[in-house]
Amino acid sequence: MSDNLDASEISPSTSSRSLGELPEIAAIPLGIDLVSAARRNIAFLRTVADSLWLHHTSITLEAIRRYHDFWMPLIADLTQPDTTFPFILPPLDVHWVWFCHTLNPVSYREYCERRFSKVIGRACIFDEENREYALMRCREIWSSTYPFEPFENEASSDSSQDSLVGGSLKESLFNEVEKQRLLCSKFVEPYRSEVVYLIAARQRYKAFLFMLQRFAREFSSRLVLTSDILLMWLTHQSYPTVYAEDLKALGVEGDLQKVVTLSETVKEEEFEETKKLWDRAFNQPYEKAGGEVPFTFQGEGVIPIKSPVYWEESATDVNTKYRSMLPRFLLEVCVFVRLKPRIRTLHKDINRDFLRLRIIRCHSELKLDKAFSNFTNDSWKKAWHFYCEFGTKGVMIQYCRHGGNCLRGNSLLDSVSFRWNDLLRADSLTLEKEVCQQVNVVTSITPPVQVPYLLKCVPDRVTDDAGAMISDVILKMNSYHPQEGRWLSRTVLDHAGRVCFVVRIRIGGGFWRRGGETPSSVKWEDRIIEIREGSWSYVADSIGRAPEKVVATATPKEPSEQCKAAWCFSTGDELIVQWDSSQSVSGLTFSLLNQTSPPESSVQLLRGRRMQYQVKKPKSKRKDEGMKMELEEKEILEEEDEESFVTVVRFTEDNPDGKATALLNWRLLVVEVLPEEDAVLMLLLCLAILRSVSEMKKQDVGGLLVRRRVKEARLGSRDWGSVMLHPSSWSSSNDSTYLQPWYWNAGLVMKSDSTVDQLKRYPALSQSPVEGSDKLYKHGILS
Repeated sequence: MSDNLDASEISPSTSSRSLGELPEIAAIPLGIDLVSAARRNIAFLRTVADSLWLHHTSITLEAIRRYHDFWMPLIADLTQPDTTFPFILPPLDVHWVWFCHTLNPVSYREYCERRFSKVIGRACIFDEENREYALMRCREIWSSTYPFEPFENEASSDSSQDSLVGGSLKESLFNEVEKQRLLCSKFVEPYRSEVVYLIAARQRYKAFLFMLQRFAREFSSRLVLTSDILLMWLTHQSYPTVYAEDLKALGVEGDLQKVVTLSETVKEEEFEETKKLWDRAFNQPYEKAGGEVPFTFQGEGVIPIKSPVYWEESATDVNTKYRSMLPRFLLEVCVFVRLKPRIRTLHKDINRDFLRLRIIRCHSELKLDKAFSNFTNDSWKKAWHFYCEFGTKGVMIQYCRHGGNCLRGNSLLDSVSFRWNDLLRADSLTLEKEVCQQVNVVTSITPPVQVPYLLKCVPDRVTDDAGAMISDVILKMNSYHPQEGRWLSRTVLDHAGRVCFVVRIRIGGGFWRRGGETPSSVKWEDRIIEIREGSWSYVADSIGRAPEKVVATATPKEPSEQCKAAWCFSTGDELIVQWDSSQSVSGLTFSLLNQTSPPESSVQLLRGRRMQYQVKKPKSKRKDEGMKMELEEKEILEEEDEESFVTVVRFTEDNPDGKATALLNWRLLVVEVLPEEDAVLMLLLCLAILRSVSEMKKQDVGGLLVRRRVKEARLGSRDWGSVMLHPSSWSSSNDSTYLQPWYWNAGLVMKSDSTVDQLKRYPALSQSPVEGSDKLYKHGILS
């Protein structure tokens, strides 16, 4: 079978009508801009989640009292019939209780009508500037109306108050708040705030309301929402007067009582029935990328599947100052398949047919196959669920047949492509295409969002003090003037193989002259590490000069009695390395200090993969003694691998419990860095730790002595981090090592670049005497 991904193999495809093309859905009236409202609600929920003080019981009880006794009477007095709602917003604690209360429309309506004889609505305040004005205006009115009641919640989180004063009403309010306590965790992914995602979610929410109009009365089971539709529903509910008017106009007030809320348990059968109803209404899959089931199904043995991607939104990207670094963007992809109704009767070779998923760019080796026996003609089946870098361009779905014309290999019968740019312009971020007139394929994506940078250091040639590689070519260009100084060099590549930085470690001084002088070791305190921004300037083949701009340096410092090694960074940070008497790296501890940091800010360097990087692997059960020994050896290796990781955790006023901003593997010289963390500082950390450990153990534990660029995997064949499979798509027939986060199996993923492995495979790499002897470099690294 041909593996060529040329566009000439892509056949014309047909598409069914999208949701946006149905006039009945477009005609669904909504009295509020749900896209803007949902963006505002997501920002509000993140603020609530970050305000840890708000979730203490005593604070919640005080917030409920303030909401019931002060805010609701105030807003009720200011709300006049046939006028716009007051342009004010309450303080955060009261706002949170109000928001939670509105998510129970029946309870909220009864509360308002019983107490104020009208339903109290909310003003539509979406702009940040308007929000600040509304909050300031509310403070003025509050202070004037309630001079003895502070505007902010002044209850102590240490208060022993744990009783509800006010009876069952306030108790029900407390229960409502507790139900929504973890609401933000349902919408934590940063793509949820993207306008294109919210427009698609609104489209599907309107389609859901249309489905209720048409079929709900024929449907006895409860309805289960996907996360994107749930977001729109909750946003709609949070504006109670608009929500009530819209449902009345649609005539579906009672039907929405069938919808499962977040506090209720869900049966898998109920979700399957909802999918069938959606399929009946629109002939499309109900689930989509970014539109998964936000519930855990009821039943024994049901374990929620966790995404391998840790979605973390960074407010700033401090690495934009490095022009050589380009951001990395990730999107989620779901592919659904359905056979044509008559395919099994038309083709006797159906059992030999299968679908193959391939990536257009960056991972040409990827081939994920699904036999036709996995699919049916009466429902949509999720074929693949994965995550891709935006640079992969898109996916191809190939229709293949085992055997081919010569009964050997496979034959390609048809192929269609789904490009990310086309999907981003598509209605609901979804496209449907037909393959070989036999199969319908629906692909959906989420908008691409920025994710952590991935950087790795690979060996390169020795350079001189000026940054030029030691070579006869350079010597000739310099009119045969000897090259002075000797530096070990490393090239820093990003996830796409682009050169971002050049790292140099000073080893020797002087120069080489035939029959005369040779380079000699520099003093210990002069063995600095420097990082230069940019790529090599090549003058001939692989011979070139390092970029001129030095962006950071690390200088060894005489350690105190309490530590084994110390480094001063040009960033103002100081690394302290401590090691107990054992020879294992498990005795290592690291500290990063900065005297200029604010008192409330600090950083910890934790050994191993911690927080979101923690990897939990199931333990295997071995029966015989040989298997037991094999397992023990594997566990020792895994323990050593774990000790090579360092998790960087920063503590700030906004993150008092700490936030992991980077993961380093100092043995492999690989880093994963959040945009808000300085990538150059993390590279300095990695290199300084490796230098220190190599010197303390008197071993080249990270292959620093390699002085040649060795062959790497062909760029684009299997770029690391380019594709990650969701656990639901893992298969024993596919090697998932390279389709998981790199740090799950760092040694295997980086094997082609592992300098330790290179040393074993190329022990006899001839080094030019001009570069300096092995003794020179061993002395510079190991002593």
